[in-house]
This record gives sequence, C-alpha cells and structure tokens, in this order.
Amino acid sequence: MTRRMTRRLAAADGTTWAVRDAGAGPTVLLLHGFTGTGASLDDLARACRRAGHRTIAPDLLGHGASDAPRDPARHDVTRQAADLAAILRELEAAPASVVGYSFGGRVALRLALDAPGLVSSVVLIGSGAGIADPAERARRRAVDEDLAGSIERDGVAAFVDRWEAMPLFASEEALPPVIRARRRAERLAQDPAGLAASMRGAGQGSQEPLDHRLGSLAAPTLLIVGELDTKALANARAIAEAAPPGRATVLVIEGAGHAAHLARPGAVRDAVLDHIGRAAATAATARTDPAAATATAAIATTTSTVATAGPPAGDPATATATHGRIT
Repeated sequence: MTRRMTRRLAAADGTTWAVRDAGAGPTVLLLHGFTGTGASLDDLARACRRAGHRTIAPDLLGHGASDAPRDPARHDVTRQAADLAAILRELEAAPASVVGYSFGGRVALRLALDAPGLVSSVVLIGSGAGIADPAERARRRAVDEDLAGSIERDGVAAFVDRWEAMPLFASEEALPPVIRARRRAERLAQDPAGLAASMRGAGQGSQEPLDHRLGSLAAPTLLIVGELDTKALANARAIAEAAPPGRATVLVIEGAGHAAHLARPGAVRDAVLDHIGRAAATAATARTDPAAATATAAIATTTSTVATAGPPAGDPATATATHGRIT
C-alpha cells in the first residue's frame, strides 16, 4: 500500500503551502497549471509511483489549499520557485525530476535555472520560457489584468465559463465527460481573490522572460506539446534551440491540444517515465564515465506520437496530514 501525506509547510514569511507527498524512491515534483491543484496530475503521479518514484505535488499559491496572498508580488514565479527549492530541501527530496504543465511549467523552468543542483531532469507540458518581446509582454499584462478583474467582478463561475471558451482549450471538448467534469469542478472550487492575484503576479505578462538564461540550462529537458497547440509548439522549439546542444528534446503529441497529458495520457506517461529514466541513467554514467555521458546527452530528437492508452488506474493509499516549515 502506498502511503500518502498532505503536508502544510510554511515559508520563511509565513506563507503556507499544501503539499501532497506520496511513495518512495527518486523524487518527481509535479506542478499543475492555472486553475488547477496538485491533484490535477494525479494520474501521472500514480504512474510515477508505480515506477518506483516518490511524488510531491503542491498546490501553487492562490490555488487549492495553499495560501492565497492578496499581494500579486508574492505570486511571482521567481518567489514560488524559491519556495519550492526550500520545500525540496526541507523534505530531503532533492534532486528531483520536475514535471510542470503550462503555468506550472514556467515555475519548473525557473526552478531548474535558479537551483540546478536540486533538479535532475525537467519535463514541460504545453509551456514556455515567458514572453521576450517587451511590447508583447505589455499587451499580455493588459489581458491578464482584464482577466483578473473579471474574476473579482463576476466571480469564479463566470470566469471559468470565459476561460474554457478560449481557443486554447477548444480541444478539451473531445476529452471524456468524466475528465472534463473533474477539471471544471477543480476550477470552480478556487478562491477568486487567489486566482486574481495569481493572474496578476504570475501571469506571462508579469513574469521575467527566461530566454536569455536558457544557455545555462543544466538538466535534461523534455518539451511535450500537443500538435494543435501551435503557440506552445513554437515556444518549445525556441527553448530547444536556445538550450545547450542536446539538452532539450521536443515531443509532439498528435491529435492533442494544450493539455496533452489529458488528451493522450498513455503517450505522455510513457514519455515522462522514459525521460526520467534516461536522465537518471546518464547521470549514473557521468559519475563513472563522463565522456560517455556527454556523448549520450549530445543527441536531441523531435518525434510525434499517437497515444491510445488511457490513464492508469488508481493506487490504494491512506491519507494523513503533517505540518512543517521551510526556510
């Protein structure tokens, strides 16, 4: 039986994070997207635990059971990445493979660049490195402000209707009804003030772009993107081109949109576990034969895959709660 705990960990300024901690073995840190929670990636987390990994899945600030500071600056991607680095140290869970979807992917990339010693590999799903062009970033900041204002003015339900109607999520209409219902219920349960502050402080309009730092990306990185998500595909290719040779691989999932892990869970699961395993093997080789490890890491590929497998079944667990402090 897999043991699961929901921890509440306080940062140095008292901000509290809700963190799901389950399983044993090398750590996989899973970071959800905007309007999600740590439970959003449960299917992938179960697959990781079956493969012998410990999984840590926090609710990002402003989401789920984590604190929702009213100051947008506290939601900044840099500050959240710093908190996550402290969480990995507090839980003695480093180095970790970090998997992030959309917003969570931007946090994951920041963590990998700011704390490379804590990150063994990275998987980004439908994500990017931020908006490099200042004018485009300013336009996005205005859009983010409009969205945040609509949450405060109209409430979460009206915002979710507007959010789900965006072209970015059009492909979700093809998801199984049970998946769509679960995703909508998770969105509707969010705190409006928390979502608004997150949008203002951690949205792409506010985030410092990371394109100028990608040349220092140290962790092997897999960039998973649905073929219908053309903007994310362009972002993924830009990251792969800017990263050191062979450091980043783009994997295109046929027939999938922004949430490739929901549209083609089997393909994404297999790709994530394969990437984590290969990164671990390369790291082990590096300790004994650095030249061979360098040669292995210098090969990057871009592939397309059609998934037919569904999500893995649930694993048994018991739930407990623990509390702690991160510094």
